[in-house]
Amino acid sequence: MEEHTNYFDVNKATWNKKVGIHAKSEMYKMEAFKAGESSLMPYELKALGDVKGKSLLHLQCHFGQDTLSWSRMGAKAVGVDLSDEAVKLAKQLNDELKLNAEFVCCNVLDTSKHVSETFDIIYTSYGVIGWLPDLKPWAQMISERIKVGGTFYIVEFHPILWMYDYIDGKSIMKYHYNRKEAIYEEYEGTYANQASKMVSKEYGWNHGLSEVVNALIEAGLQIDYLNEHDESPYDVFPDLEKQDNGMYKMKDQLFPMLFEIKATKK
Repeated sequence: MEEHTNYFDVNKATWNKKVGIHAKSEMYKMEAFKAGESSLMPYELKALGDVKGKSLLHLQCHFGQDTLSWSRMGAKAVGVDLSDEAVKLAKQLNDELKLNAEFVCCNVLDTSKHVSETFDIIYTSYGVIGWLPDLKPWAQMISERIKVGGTFYIVEFHPILWMYDYIDGKSIMKYHYNRKEAIYEEYEGTYANQASKMVSKEYGWNHGLSEVVNALIEAGLQIDYLNEHDESPYDVFPDLEKQDNGMYKMKDQLFPMLFEIKATKK
């Protein structure tokens, strides 16, 4: 873990800067969210169904809109995030909306050092595993924090998407599907506000589907399903076209945009 400390420090500083920009962005629709609109998307709602009365751990929760949406649905939710600014805002939102979610600031790989309870559901979504250099400790932590018979669910951008460099609004295939080395990017703006002048400095890692699945299996989870989808709920890649159902697809699409995995702790 120690050799990655600097990577995480750089990423944390960038995510701390993103919080204020994202909170005011059209993508996060803060006022609509405060007025009662859920931030959850169809994939996770279908996969997890009725969460009322269940304990739920949300990994890499940013400033907690999804965590709070699950809380509104009756879950006893805990959100974890690396960014102290994100956790600060999440706690403010929780208080303002009079919900009972809890938030913890820590590296997701260190969750078990900060959270001792086990959960019925562990959930994570959209742009999360690419911040982690190794998925084995991630999966082991999930196994530690999930109850026997509990559900793990991830919906995430497809690893093929991360083979491309999207700098300057173009899609250029540049990185190996299973690249082991860190990818460093420095660019102006952020996915939720590309006109922003903030400079994002980010280290990321590419993880193929076999790595994700095998890490979970090795940690003692049984895979219920692995699905791939041609649609994204977010317009965060170049040249996407909005569909009638509100989702986004590529023109002349040749590969999936999302995958989802549901697994059970045996």
